[in-house]
Amino acid sequence: MSVAKITRKGQLTIPAEFRKRLGTDVVEIVMEGDRIIIKPVKKLGGILHRYAIKDKPIEEIMRKEKEVIKDTLAEKHGTDLC
Repeated sequence: MSVAKITRKGQLTIPAEFRKRLGTDVVEIVMEGDRIIIKPVKKLGGILHRYAIKDKPIEEIMRKEKEVIKDTLAEKHGTDLC
């Protein structure tokens, strides 16, 4: 058993021994009653499928993301940075 402190930012350090046994640096966290369960995620596709943009090429998605970032920065800073 290990004891860990949760920081003010909500961060928790998982002991190295446990991290190695997980075999991944991506985890799913669920609450069951008064317990927090940390499960390793081996494939992101299964957990992220609900966020996927269907029927669009990756190039189009990346172009749109760049536009949104550019517009957000221009709006925030009042200038065209690109």
